[in-house]
Amino acid sequence: MSIVEMKGVCKTYPTFRLDAVSFSLECGKITGFIGRNGAGKTTTIKSMLNMVHTDSGRIIYFGMPLDGNETEIKQRIGYSTGTVSCYPRKTIRQIVDVTKSFYRSWDEEVYSKYMTLFGLDETKKPVELSDGMKVKFNLALALSHRAEVLILDEPTSGLDPFSRDELLDIFGKLAESGVTILFSTHIISDIERCADNVIYISQGRVKAECSKPDFFHNYGKPGEALEDIFLRIEREVGS
Repeated sequence: MSIVEMKGVCKTYPTFRLDAVSFSLECGKITGFIGRNGAGKTTTIKSMLNMVHTDSGRIIYFGMPLDGNETEIKQRIGYSTGTVSCYPRKTIRQIVDVTKSFYRSWDEEVYSKYMTLFGLDETKKPVELSDGMKVKFNLALALSHRAEVLILDEPTSGLDPFSRDELLDIFGKLAESGVTILFSTHIISDIERCADNVIYISQGRVKAECSKPDFFHNYGKPGEALEDIFLRIEREVGS
């Protein structure tokens, strides 16, 4: 069952156009979102969060259009990017105390679990954290209000291999519990490991949307890993 739908979403900038982007996210599935820098991944994600105002198209969560239902929808979704830029000189605890006031379903026990798992110190300030620890803190915030949909833009950026492996295991367990995950990253091997489905975007257009096995079948050659397929397709597009 589709829990999120993008239908013909367009956004035009002076030098770039998001062109009739359409796809859906299945409940309890991890979807890897791939494309080179400037392909439209972040613009798509910002459109999904109403952080940019689209020119046309519809965005639907849980059967409700984002337009007119944004407050209710955002109670039920979580977003994480690779960094924390808000209140860099406030402590983690101070930021959490503000953040949790926005969510009816904030779960302090879940928050404490992820803080312990990620090895985060509440007395620290974001300015004192490494890039990897900023990612972990941002994810702890996104996971602590029991979101039904997680939209993740480069969530493993800056993490060491052990932490990335740990995080991918968490994503898998969340999906098993029914959480829907959109996972954008340049680390294609992470998507190969954990994704159920793949969306490939190039030059502002979705070129492929299918299950991971179908992506290998339709676009791959014998012996190619997902990253090999992506790099070959991008070279063919540019040639």
